[in-house]
Amino acid sequence: MRVAILGATSQIANDLVQSMHVQGEDELVLYARRPHTVDQWLIKTGLRDRYTVADFRAFAASERFDVIVNFVGVSNPAQATAMGAEILEVTLKYDALALGYLHRHPSCRYIFLSSGAAYGASFDRPVDSSTNATYPINRLQPQDWYGIAKFHAECRHRASAHLSIVDVRIFNYFSHTQDMAARFLITDILRAIRGGSVLQTSSDYMVRDYLHPSDFHQLIAALMRAPAVNTVVDCYTKAPIDKPSLLAAIKDEFGLRFVATAHESAVNATGGKPHYYSLNRRAADFGYSPSLTSLQGVLKEMRIALLKHQEMPRLH
Repeated sequence: MRVAILGATSQIANDLVQSMHVQGEDELVLYARRPHTVDQWLIKTGLRDRYTVADFRAFAASERFDVIVNFVGVSNPAQATAMGAEILEVTLKYDALALGYLHRHPSCRYIFLSSGAAYGASFDRPVDSSTNATYPINRLQPQDWYGIAKFHAECRHRASAHLSIVDVRIFNYFSHTQDMAARFLITDILRAIRGGSVLQTSSDYMVRDYLHPSDFHQLIAALMRAPAVNTVVDCYTKAPIDKPSLLAAIKDEFGLRFVATAHESAVNATGGKPHYYSLNRRAADFGYSPSLTSLQGVLKEMRIALLKHQEMPRLH
Protein backbone atom coordinates (compact mmCIF):
# COMPACT_ATOMS: atom_id res chain seq x y z
CA MET A 1 0.00 0.00 0.00
CA ARG A 2 1.02 3.61 -0.55
CA VAL A 3 0.52 5.49 2.71
CA ALA A 4 0.63 9.21 3.54
CA ILE A 5 1.66 9.95 7.11
CA LEU A 6 0.46 13.43 8.12
CA GLY A 7 2.22 14.94 11.13
CA ALA A 8 5.35 12.83 10.81
CA THR A 9 7.19 14.75 13.55
CA SER A 10 4.88 13.10 16.09
CA GLN A 11 6.67 10.55 18.28
CA ILE A 12 3.87 8.02 17.94
CA ALA A 13 4.07 8.51 14.16
CA ASN A 14 7.82 7.82 14.36
CA ASP A 15 7.12 4.60 16.26
CA LEU A 16 4.59 3.50 13.65
CA VAL A 17 6.98 4.26 10.78
CA GLN A 18 9.65 2.09 12.39
CA SER A 19 7.17 -0.74 12.98
CA MET A 20 5.96 -0.53 9.37
CA HIS A 21 9.56 -0.50 8.17
CA VAL A 22 10.18 -3.82 9.92
CA GLN A 23 7.22 -5.29 8.05
CA GLY A 24 8.51 -3.73 4.82
CA GLU A 25 5.21 -4.05 2.97
CA ASP A 26 4.18 -0.42 2.44
CA GLU A 27 5.48 2.69 0.69
CA LEU A 28 5.35 5.70 3.01
CA VAL A 29 5.44 9.43 2.29
CA LEU A 30 6.03 11.47 5.44
CA TYR A 31 4.44 14.95 5.59
CA ALA A 32 5.30 17.49 8.26
CA ARG A 33 5.20 21.19 9.07
CA ARG A 34 8.93 20.83 9.85
CA PRO A 35 10.23 18.36 7.24
CA HIS A 36 13.86 19.01 8.26
CA THR A 37 13.04 17.56 11.70
CA VAL A 38 11.75 14.37 10.05
CA ASP A 39 14.86 14.29 7.84
CA GLN A 40 17.09 14.45 10.90
CA TRP A 41 15.15 11.68 12.59
CA LEU A 42 15.36 9.44 9.51
CA ILE A 43 19.11 9.99 9.30
CA LYS A 44 19.48 9.13 12.97
CA THR A 45 17.49 5.93 12.57
CA GLY A 46 19.13 4.92 9.29
CA LEU A 47 15.92 5.23 7.28
CA ARG A 48 16.65 8.34 5.21
CA ASP A 49 17.07 6.41 1.96
CA ARG A 50 13.92 4.43 2.61
CA TYR A 51 11.23 7.10 2.79
CA THR A 52 10.20 10.35 1.11
CA VAL A 53 9.75 13.45 3.28
CA ALA A 54 7.64 16.39 2.14
CA ASP A 55 6.15 19.66 3.31
CA PHE A 56 2.35 19.81 3.54
CA ARG A 57 2.37 22.17 0.58
CA ALA A 58 3.42 19.18 -1.53
CA PHE A 59 0.31 17.22 -0.53
CA ALA A 60 -1.42 17.53 -3.89
CA ALA A 61 -4.31 15.93 -5.71
CA SER A 62 -1.86 14.40 -8.19
CA GLU A 63 -0.47 12.09 -5.48
CA ARG A 64 -2.05 8.66 -5.21
CA PHE A 65 -2.47 7.06 -1.81
CA ASP A 66 -4.29 4.00 -0.56
CA VAL A 67 -4.29 5.22 3.03
CA ILE A 68 -3.85 8.52 4.89
CA VAL A 69 -2.92 8.39 8.58
CA ASN A 70 -3.29 11.75 10.33
CA PHE A 71 -1.17 12.34 13.46
CA VAL A 72 -1.30 16.16 13.44
CA GLY A 73 -1.86 17.52 16.93
CA VAL A 74 -0.05 17.78 20.26
CA SER A 75 1.91 15.05 21.99
CA ASN A 76 2.13 16.16 25.61
CA PRO A 77 0.20 18.18 28.21
CA ALA A 78 2.57 21.15 28.15
CA GLN A 79 2.07 21.55 24.38
CA ALA A 80 -1.70 21.32 24.78
CA THR A 81 -1.60 24.02 27.43
CA ALA A 82 0.65 26.26 25.32
CA MET A 83 -1.51 25.91 22.19
CA GLY A 84 -4.77 26.63 23.98
CA ALA A 85 -7.68 27.24 21.60
CA GLU A 86 -5.30 27.16 18.62
CA ILE A 87 -5.63 23.36 18.67
CA LEU A 88 -9.14 23.81 17.27
CA GLU A 89 -7.86 25.55 14.13
CA VAL A 90 -4.84 23.28 13.65
CA THR A 91 -6.96 20.12 13.90
CA LEU A 92 -9.53 21.51 11.47
CA LYS A 93 -6.92 22.66 8.93
CA TYR A 94 -5.17 19.33 8.49
CA ASP A 95 -8.32 17.26 8.82
CA ALA A 96 -9.83 19.35 6.00
CA LEU A 97 -6.70 18.65 3.93
CA ALA A 98 -7.25 14.91 4.28
CA LEU A 99 -11.00 15.11 3.72
CA GLY A 100 -10.46 17.17 0.59
CA TYR A 101 -8.23 14.42 -0.76
CA LEU A 102 -10.83 11.75 0.05
CA HIS A 103 -13.55 13.66 -1.77
CA ARG A 104 -11.32 13.63 -4.87
CA HIS A 105 -10.21 10.02 -4.30
CA PRO A 106 -13.07 8.27 -2.44
CA SER A 107 -11.35 4.87 -2.62
CA CYS A 108 -8.60 6.10 -0.28
CA ARG A 109 -8.77 5.08 3.40
CA TYR A 110 -8.39 7.70 6.13
CA ILE A 111 -7.25 6.86 9.68
CA PHE A 112 -7.51 9.79 12.07
CA LEU A 113 -5.72 9.77 15.42
CA SER A 114 -8.36 10.89 17.88
CA SER A 115 -8.25 10.71 21.66
CA GLY A 116 -10.19 9.43 24.63
CA ALA A 117 -10.49 13.12 25.48
CA ALA A 118 -13.17 13.31 22.76
CA TYR A 119 -15.58 11.86 25.34
CA GLY A 120 -15.20 15.02 27.40
CA ALA A 121 -13.99 15.43 30.95
CA SER A 122 -16.08 12.88 32.87
CA PHE A 123 -14.15 9.69 33.61
CA ASP A 124 -15.52 8.68 37.00
CA ARG A 125 -15.83 5.25 35.40
CA PRO A 126 -14.34 3.76 32.23
CA VAL A 127 -16.16 4.52 28.98
CA ASP A 128 -17.83 1.92 26.79
CA SER A 129 -19.85 1.72 23.58
CA SER A 130 -22.87 3.39 25.23
CA THR A 131 -20.99 6.34 26.78
CA ASN A 132 -22.02 9.83 25.67
CA ALA A 133 -19.61 12.72 25.19
CA THR A 134 -20.16 15.46 27.78
CA TYR A 135 -18.88 19.04 27.81
CA PRO A 136 -19.72 21.92 30.20
CA ILE A 137 -21.03 24.09 27.38
CA ASN A 138 -21.82 27.08 29.62
CA ARG A 139 -18.46 27.08 31.38
CA LEU A 140 -15.89 25.78 28.92
CA GLN A 141 -12.29 25.89 30.16
CA PRO A 142 -8.93 25.83 28.32
CA GLN A 143 -8.49 22.13 29.17
CA ASP A 144 -11.60 21.38 27.08
CA TRP A 145 -10.21 22.59 23.74
CA TYR A 146 -8.17 19.48 22.93
CA GLY A 147 -11.06 17.07 23.43
CA ILE A 148 -13.49 19.34 21.62
CA ALA A 149 -11.13 19.54 18.63
CA LYS A 150 -11.14 15.74 18.40
CA PHE A 151 -14.90 15.53 18.97
CA HIS A 152 -15.57 18.03 16.17
CA ALA A 153 -13.33 16.06 13.82
CA GLU A 154 -15.20 12.85 14.61
CA CYS A 155 -18.51 14.61 13.91
CA ARG A 156 -17.22 15.74 10.50
CA HIS A 157 -16.16 12.18 9.74
CA ARG A 158 -19.48 10.58 10.67
CA ALA A 159 -21.21 13.21 8.51
CA SER A 160 -19.20 11.86 5.54
CA ALA A 161 -20.58 8.34 5.92
CA HIS A 162 -19.85 7.47 2.28
CA LEU A 163 -16.09 7.86 2.87
CA SER A 164 -13.81 5.26 4.45
CA ILE A 165 -12.76 6.94 7.71
CA VAL A 166 -11.78 5.30 10.98
CA ASP A 167 -11.12 7.43 14.04
CA VAL A 168 -8.72 5.78 16.49
CA ARG A 169 -9.12 7.04 20.05
CA ILE A 170 -5.89 6.74 22.00
CA PHE A 171 -6.21 7.00 25.77
CA ASN A 172 -2.70 6.31 27.03
CA TYR A 173 0.44 5.39 25.12
CA PHE A 174 3.99 4.79 26.24
CA SER A 175 7.18 4.21 24.29
CA HIS A 176 10.84 4.48 25.25
CA THR A 177 11.18 6.98 22.39
CA GLN A 178 8.86 9.54 24.01
CA ASP A 179 10.08 12.93 25.12
CA MET A 180 11.20 12.26 28.67
CA ALA A 181 10.78 15.94 29.54
CA ALA A 182 7.01 15.66 29.02
CA ARG A 183 4.87 15.89 32.15
CA PHE A 184 3.18 12.50 32.22
CA LEU A 185 3.17 10.20 35.24
CA ILE A 186 5.33 7.64 33.42
CA THR A 187 7.94 10.18 32.33
CA ASP A 188 7.97 11.70 35.82
CA ILE A 189 8.68 8.20 37.14
CA LEU A 190 11.48 7.63 34.66
CA ARG A 191 13.16 10.93 35.48
CA ALA A 192 13.04 10.07 39.19
CA ILE A 193 14.65 6.67 38.58
CA ARG A 194 17.32 8.12 36.31
CA GLY A 195 18.16 10.91 38.74
CA GLY A 196 17.96 8.79 41.87
CA SER A 197 15.39 11.19 43.31
CA VAL A 198 12.14 10.63 45.18
CA LEU A 199 9.02 10.94 43.03
CA GLN A 200 6.45 13.34 44.43
CA THR A 201 3.09 12.18 43.13
CA SER A 202 -0.58 12.68 43.88
CA SER A 203 -2.35 10.28 46.23
CA ASP A 204 -5.44 10.41 44.00
CA TYR A 205 -6.52 7.00 42.72
CA MET A 206 -6.51 6.50 38.96
CA VAL A 207 -6.57 3.72 36.37
CA ARG A 208 -4.79 3.87 33.01
CA ASP A 209 -4.47 1.63 29.94
CA TYR A 210 -1.00 2.16 28.42
CA LEU A 211 -0.90 1.06 24.78
CA HIS A 212 2.40 -0.43 23.58
CA PRO A 213 3.84 0.55 20.14
CA SER A 214 3.57 -3.05 18.89
CA ASP A 215 -0.15 -3.24 19.69
CA PHE A 216 -0.73 0.19 18.17
CA HIS A 217 0.95 -1.01 14.97
CA GLN A 218 -1.14 -4.18 15.01
CA LEU A 219 -4.34 -2.12 15.22
CA ILE A 220 -3.37 0.31 12.44
CA ALA A 221 -2.28 -2.53 10.16
CA ALA A 222 -5.61 -4.30 10.73
CA LEU A 223 -7.60 -1.15 9.95
CA MET A 224 -5.59 -0.45 6.80
CA ARG A 225 -6.44 -3.85 5.36
CA ALA A 226 -10.01 -4.27 6.61
CA PRO A 227 -13.05 -3.70 4.38
CA ALA A 228 -13.87 -0.01 3.88
CA VAL A 229 -15.98 1.43 6.69
CA ASN A 230 -16.79 4.71 8.43
CA THR A 231 -16.53 4.20 12.17
CA VAL A 232 -14.51 4.76 15.35
CA VAL A 233 -12.51 2.42 17.58
CA ASP A 234 -11.10 2.85 21.08
CA CYS A 235 -7.59 1.62 21.87
CA TYR A 236 -7.08 -0.88 24.67
CA THR A 237 -4.56 -3.41 25.98
CA LYS A 238 -5.06 -6.85 27.52
CA ALA A 239 -5.61 -5.17 30.89
CA PRO A 240 -5.40 -1.66 32.39
CA ILE A 241 -3.58 -0.93 35.64
CA ASP A 242 -4.27 1.29 38.62
CA LYS A 243 -1.73 3.74 39.96
CA PRO A 244 -0.90 1.95 43.25
CA SER A 245 -0.21 -1.32 41.40
CA LEU A 246 1.88 0.49 38.78
CA LEU A 247 4.02 2.29 41.37
CA ALA A 248 4.50 -0.92 43.37
CA ALA A 249 5.56 -2.90 40.30
CA ILE A 250 8.03 -0.22 39.19
CA LYS A 251 9.40 -0.01 42.73
CA ASP A 252 10.02 -3.77 42.71
CA GLU A 253 11.53 -3.76 39.21
CA PHE A 254 13.61 -0.56 39.25
CA GLY A 255 13.84 0.57 42.87
CA LEU A 256 11.58 3.60 42.43
CA ARG A 257 11.23 5.73 45.54
CA PHE A 258 8.05 7.77 45.81
CA VAL A 259 5.93 9.80 48.20
CA ALA A 260 2.19 10.28 47.67
CA THR A 261 1.03 13.83 48.41
CA ALA A 262 -2.27 15.68 48.29
CA HIS A 263 -1.18 17.74 45.28
CA GLU A 264 -0.61 16.63 41.71
CA SER A 265 2.77 17.67 40.30
CA ALA A 266 2.19 16.66 36.67
CA VAL A 267 0.64 19.03 34.11
CA ASN A 268 -3.07 18.32 33.81
CA ALA A 269 -3.95 19.91 30.48
CA THR A 270 -7.18 18.07 29.70
CA GLY A 271 -8.83 17.73 33.11
CA GLY A 272 -8.82 15.08 35.83
CA LYS A 273 -9.54 11.52 34.66
CA PRO A 274 -9.61 8.90 37.43
CA HIS A 275 -10.67 6.06 35.06
CA TYR A 276 -9.22 7.11 31.72
CA TYR A 277 -9.65 3.97 29.63
CA SER A 278 -12.25 2.20 27.52
CA LEU A 279 -14.18 -1.06 27.69
CA ASN A 280 -15.35 -0.62 24.08
CA ARG A 281 -14.00 -3.61 22.12
CA ARG A 282 -15.12 -2.53 18.63
CA ALA A 283 -11.52 -2.88 17.42
CA ALA A 284 -11.78 -6.67 17.85
CA ASP A 285 -14.20 -6.70 14.89
CA PHE A 286 -11.21 -5.79 12.70
CA GLY A 287 -9.04 -8.61 14.04
CA TYR A 288 -7.26 -6.59 16.71
CA SER A 289 -6.13 -8.67 19.69
CA PRO A 290 -3.66 -6.91 22.03
CA SER A 291 -0.59 -8.92 22.98
CA LEU A 292 0.41 -7.01 26.13
CA THR A 293 -1.17 -5.70 29.31
CA SER A 294 -0.53 -2.11 30.34
CA LEU A 295 2.00 -3.22 32.94
CA GLN A 296 3.86 -5.52 30.56
CA GLY A 297 4.13 -2.78 27.96
CA VAL A 298 5.26 -0.11 30.43
CA LEU A 299 7.94 -2.32 32.01
CA LYS A 300 9.20 -3.43 28.60
CA GLU A 301 9.63 0.15 27.36
CA MET A 302 11.07 1.35 30.69
CA ARG A 303 13.80 -1.29 30.54
CA ILE A 304 14.81 -0.03 27.09
CA ALA A 305 14.68 3.64 28.15
CA LEU A 306 16.79 3.05 31.25
CA LEU A 307 19.31 0.91 29.38
CA LYS A 308 19.73 3.64 26.76
CA HIS A 309 20.20 6.20 29.51
CA GLN A 310 22.99 4.11 31.03
CA GLU A 311 24.67 3.84 27.64
CA MET A 312 24.63 7.61 27.00
CA PRO A 313 28.10 9.22 27.06
CA ARG A 314 28.68 11.41 30.09
CA LEU A 315 30.08 14.92 29.72
CA HIS A 316 33.06 15.78 31.95
